[in-house]
Amino acid sequence: MGMTTPQVVVHRDKELMAQAAAARLITKIVDAQAARGSASVVLTGGRNGNGLLAALAAAPARDAVDWSRIDLWWGDERYVPADDPERNHTQARAALLDSVPVDPARVHAMPASDGPYGADADAAAAAYAAELAKAAGPEDHGPVPTFDVLMLGVGPDTHIASLFPEHPASRETDRTVVGVHGAPKPPPTRISLTLPAIRAAREVWLLAAGEDKAGAVAIALGGAGGVQAPAAQAYGRSRTLWLLDRTAAAKLPAGLYPPPAS
Repeated sequence: MGMTTPQVVVHRDKELMAQAAAARLITKIVDAQAARGSASVVLTGGRNGNGLLAALAAAPARDAVDWSRIDLWWGDERYVPADDPERNHTQARAALLDSVPVDPARVHAMPASDGPYGADADAAAAAYAAELAKAAGPEDHGPVPTFDVLMLGVGPDTHIASLFPEHPASRETDRTVVGVHGAPKPPPTRISLTLPAIRAAREVWLLAAGEDKAGAVAIALGGAGGVQAPAAQAYGRSRTLWLLDRTAAAKLPAGLYPPPAS
């Protein structure tokens, strides 16, 4: 499966970006439910992931989604106790999930450090990989479902999920989920999807807002190598979409991408 050429959409500010991305996601979910009966989405944490979920919660069109017919997965998680406010799952519940009628059996949170695997993040990662494999059907041609949309925040160092530059997890070519140890950003122990799992998605959306992301965006879209810049290696089967605000797009070559809608 070849790389899809990234498409770049620039919004005036992070609030507009969150609202537009939420509207785009609602449309994508409704279309997937119409076509296949259900939708599959991989959520991301962080400032922009949570901003998008909050915008989705506030969008009148959110009721067009059949929330009982959607599978929600996570791209990564901090390996801390289940009720830790730093967990992406905890933040997603506060931003959106507690206010929509999702089916709890279809909300696939990554295991927590006070769960069945205790301190063993690698065992927890293997269990999540098994859950993904169980959800994959024959039409998915692999060990994970063909996600309709997989969202990723882009870090200032070009990390995505918990795949950090020069880190072993960024080089993984076989496993779909790994334990991450000694992450350069706290907490050091995490669980993350790998690039093979990310590339199984129909669409991969990379979200970046703020001037602290401008360098990372320019490096990743400038064709950097994957071990140095994991975000450069994240792409979807049918579409790779970079959703930016004006400040995150500031270092991209002039004329390469359309100017933001005012």
